[in-house]
Amino acid sequence: MVAYGSAMASVLVVEDDANVRTALIRELSVRSHVVRSVGTAMDALREVTQSPPDVVVLDLGLPDLDGAEVLKMLRGISDVPVIIATARDDEPEIVRLLNAGADDYLIKPFSIEHLSARLAAVLRRSVRSGPTAELSVGGLHIDLDRREATLDGAPLELTRREFDLLAYLAARPGRVVARRELLAEVWRQAYGDDQTIDVHLSWLRRKLGETAAAPRYLHTVRGVGVRLAEPDPRS
Repeated sequence: MVAYGSAMASVLVVEDDANVRTALIRELSVRSHVVRSVGTAMDALREVTQSPPDVVVLDLGLPDLDGAEVLKMLRGISDVPVIIATARDDEPEIVRLLNAGADDYLIKPFSIEHLSARLAAVLRRSVRSGPTAELSVGGLHIDLDRREATLDGAPLELTRREFDLLAYLAARPGRVVARRELLAEVWRQAYGDDQTIDVHLSWLRRKLGETAAAPRYLHTVRGVGVRLAEPDPRS
């Protein structure tokens, strides 16, 4: 079910409070979404595995597992977009959740209009269409729909965040992408620690068979950002 232009999507609400769950189902259904709901972590994992939704709205205060653990487990089995719904407004916790793979977050209480806007934004970001579904730079090939990448025909074993970072850079070959842009577009953060980017770039370089001192694809422009480019055949 992918009709994001008309706002229709399959939404899984993971919320243990029956009153909140009922209200979300009602309001999201009115807005043309098809909504399923569960009240426990294990039911959420089962739903995502058996019938993947287009997006998950995940409460952190679940009775069987903390939502942060559920997010970690979800990221082990699925790339489904996840919006965290939490009463916790602790900034380090929010940053940790975003770094752990959450696509967005909302602080409770929130309005249905706010949730609808965040849903629409996450769904727009997840849409992949025709000519942009595959990217190639030199011997690097990225299939966005399958979320698979190969280098000179050999598959690359990438984490979700590594894939997102590589795909974002590969979609802009030759362009220096600022670190602030990477934080905003790949990590979905308005701020953050540059060390997070450096760590992921280091892992990516290792998997691409290069180093910061001898780059082939990934070039750091000191004080500016990162550029992905086709290797120089003379090097």
